[in-house]
Amino acid sequence: MSGATRYRQHRRWTLANALTAFRLFIAAPALVILAGIGWHEGFLWMLMASFVSDFLDGTVARLMGGITRFGARLDSWADGAAYCAITLGISLLWPHLVVQEWPAFVAIIASFVLPGAFGFIRFGRFTSYHTVLVKVAVGATALALLLVLWGGPVWPLRVAALLALAAALEEITISCVLKTPQSNVGSILKVWSEQRQKQL
Repeated sequence: MSGATRYRQHRRWTLANALTAFRLFIAAPALVILAGIGWHEGFLWMLMASFVSDFLDGTVARLMGGITRFGARLDSWADGAAYCAITLGISLLWPHLVVQEWPAFVAIIASFVLPGAFGFIRFGRFTSYHTVLVKVAVGATALALLLVLWGGPVWPLRVAALLALAAALEEITISCVLKTPQSNVGSILKVWSEQRQKQL
């Protein structure tokens, strides 16, 4: 392993992690402030910036070979802060939508809270599995929220809620299967495959 490679692996503040930090330290607080002052359009633009940074940080990390345990944990904390800010903001700015589509919003919130709580109870810290299904669910939820908040149809939000529940169930299953926490596991199928290989 070259010195440059070792440096890249141990360096924490990569471009990918800086994008994640933007979501944690800038976007999440800004969303709360914008919602507090009642600025719908400003909230939507910051929401879009948060979603874009969420997409880019993982992509940049994979392309630059900078995927680290620290980055995975930072991403999980950023996701938590962003989701709390988004939930609060939408509740303040679009209360009628929350009342109308409460099953979808409850499902999406539960899909984030329950796997994290279960993982914390089992391992003593929050998990950062970042499965493919979670990424699909997050992407679908982001697109659905932007669509409905800009005045579009609500059915994509309901579909995203179902995907989020499926992703949450997979994460809880992964926590049941693993004996120690891991980051970026991919899927429950991959975890099962690795467990079988260890038993051989």
